Amino acid sequence: MRIRATVAAVSGALALSALAVPAAQAAGQGAPSLDRPSVAERFGTSSARSAFGVATAAPTVSNVTVNAGKNIVLGTTVAKTVNVSLTASHPSGIEDAYIDLWHGANLDNIDGYLPPSEDAASCTATSATTSKCKLTITITPGADDDGEGELYANSLAGTWHVTAAVLSQDGEIYWNDFYKTQKVQRLSKLTVNASPEPVKKGKTITVTGKLSRANWEDRKYHGYTGQPVKLQFRKKNSNTYTTVKTIKTNSTGNLSTTVKASVDGYFRYSFAGTSTTPAVNATGDFVDVR
Repeated sequence: MRIRATVAAVSGALALSALAVPAAQAAGQGAPSLDRPSVAERFGTSSARSAFGVATAAPTVSNVTVNAGKNIVLGTTVAKTVNVSLTASHPSGIEDAYIDLWHGANLDNIDGYLPPSEDAASCTATSATTSKCKLTITITPGADDDGEGELYANSLAGTWHVTAAVLSQDGEIYWNDFYKTQKVQRLSKLTVNASPEPVKKGKTITVTGKLSRANWEDRKYHGYTGQPVKLQFRKKNSNTYTTVKTIKTNSTGNLSTTVKASVDGYFRYSFAGTSTTPAVNATGDFVDVR
């Protein structure tokens, strides 16, 4: 089993953990490899020179950015490549950097791993001591017959941990498996249909729709059940939607409610999102009131 050392924040000083942490294995069949690299494997060093060193010996890291600070959202089949970057400083300069995303209760129970695509970061010096380093991470939803696809289970939607690591020009290392967190979500879709069209003023309009989201396990979209969704309306010559009422999706993700026709305008459904599923608005459906 591969052994990996970890940098942690200890009383305000960075130190390399003396405890070796075994890499966790996938919880189920079809999962991709969760075998994360050790410090030595990633940076090509036989030992971590910053082990048990003082805080000033390790590089400093800031501005760790994943996907331009936005949540990562994936559908059922299309892979997505996201940019990741960090800024690092050290008196000797910066040689390399590493960023990954991992999912799990802790380092002993990792069930998801999103590694960088490159063997080394692209680091651009902004001064003699500071560099901005860039990498990319390509993420594939679902798992095919060969086990390919990092998001092989719906349970992986939600909060992931972000690892940030840096190697200085003289071999000092910063490695933090808990630098920050990142949302990875299942793509949502929302539809609306208001009828009849046209309709007489004062008559009843029935507004139907459906909220669905990506299922990474079967690579299809399924209704998102029991979710609060707002029915909103904007007048024909207005740019502003106002909430008419809030209803919940049924057991298949469907929506249905009624309102009285008053003036020409657009009806839409609006979903605020959850930790696992992004917010989404349906495209407004115009109703001609006569």
